[in-house]
Amino acid sequence: MTKLTHFILIKASYSPENYAKLYLREIVKLHGVPLSIIFNRDTQFTSQFWKLFQKGLGTRVKLSTTIHPQTDGQEERTIQTLEDMFRACVIDFKGNWDDHLPLIKFAYNNSYHLSISMAPFEALYGKSCRSPIS
Repeated sequence: MTKLTHFILIKASYSPENYAKLYLREIVKLHGVPLSIIFNRDTQFTSQFWKLFQKGLGTRVKLSTTIHPQTDGQEERTIQTLEDMFRACVIDFKGNWDDHLPLIKFAYNNSYHLSISMAPFEALYGKSCRSPIS
């Protein structure tokens, strides 16, 4: 597992169909259709539409639980790290955090992750990613 993470702006009013379109546009176009995927238990991802959509793609859906070591605390750690990065971005650049989302995503995925002993980009591509501070 690469631990590569995507941060995608969404609206609270999005329907499951909107999520499906975003998923195809932002995830499937870059990585293809996964064999399995882990989601949190948000109602958008437990809806009948979403289950049928993933089944149609041939993807096995796994929902995160506290008893599975692969998800235990992972989501919370990612959210905390992301909040810290947003906070720093707003303080440093005095702008809207969403303007900096691509850079935040890059920084997160190009940072060392103890659980895989490398950065997610390195795990995905087999080499370190070039960055301004490499």
